[in-house]
Amino acid sequence: MKKIEVKSPTRVDLAGGTLDLWPLNQFVGGSTTLNVAIDVWTEATLEPLDSKQITWNSQDLNLEKKYHNLEEALNDQDPKVVLFQSLLNFFRPDRGFKLSTKSQSPVGGGLGGSSSLTISIMKAFSIWNQKKFISVHEMVNVAHNLEAFVLNTPTGTQDYYPAVSGGLNILKYNFSGIEQEIINVQDSPLKDHFMLVYTGKSHHSGLNNFEVMKSAVQKDKKTMTALLDLKLIAEKMEKSILEKKWTDLPELFNQEFDARVRLAPAFTSPEIEHLNKITLEAGADAVKICGAGGGGCILVWCSPDSKEKVAQTCQKAGFQVMSAQPVNMLTDPLQKSF
Repeated sequence: MKKIEVKSPTRVDLAGGTLDLWPLNQFVGGSTTLNVAIDVWTEATLEPLDSKQITWNSQDLNLEKKYHNLEEALNDQDPKVVLFQSLLNFFRPDRGFKLSTKSQSPVGGGLGGSSSLTISIMKAFSIWNQKKFISVHEMVNVAHNLEAFVLNTPTGTQDYYPAVSGGLNILKYNFSGIEQEIINVQDSPLKDHFMLVYTGKSHHSGLNNFEVMKSAVQKDKKTMTALLDLKLIAEKMEKSILEKKWTDLPELFNQEFDARVRLAPAFTSPEIEHLNKITLEAGADAVKICGAGGGGCILVWCSPDSKEKVAQTCQKAGFQVMSAQPVNMLTDPLQKSF
């Protein structure tokens, strides 16, 4: 087999983040999470070998590992290779290979970069081993469980869906499982209003989500009220998007910002507060914290007329304006290279 090259998009969450964690979504009687795939990619290149030798080169970790065989790779005690080992243990390849991986997402960017990279590696191994996943849900379930094992902390599932499918995802978490609806973003106004800004500070999703989980299990009234508010905001946004009422989004983003900070003050930071202030003053309509916040990237929603001024304001303040845009649905996402 020839060299396999695959890539997967990362995502910006639009509403209902944190509620993609089980059992938080069940604590509020089911929930909705919305996100959109963006053209900030993770990539995996896999070259099968005729020998048993395994080589892994991670551009992001500045790391290269070489092993004589699978057993040696699985016995490596380096903590940096735990995710790689978990994927090896799942797929159990019977031949050697060279694997190169990289991500365009800033470290701690809140864009689901590690989840997207996991999906990219899984796509490559799936194509090579002809291990076909029955559905997107099955692939997401495996990836989610592997990362939970590696991180030893509660992990959600929303990050994996856009990495597999692309497009704007509406994810419904109910008692019978997860339902996914993918919206075509090609003809939407998302691109015209979409601006992604990196604060320069890494976020801490695991820590923030764990604190929320503990408070919810303890039935903390403030936490549960904020979670219910996030649920209602996501439901309103779903309705607005399906009805193409895009002008509703700025107010819903503002409501989401308020509810998320009430959920846990650690979701915001001095950098986020400053960015929120200066972009709104420059003419932006709303700011949306990406991921679990505390840093990372921020979605700034602004009109086409105000984009240039908002971007210049961000850059002058030392923030990085990224050239990211929404990505439409991917074709045959489970079995092809992209």
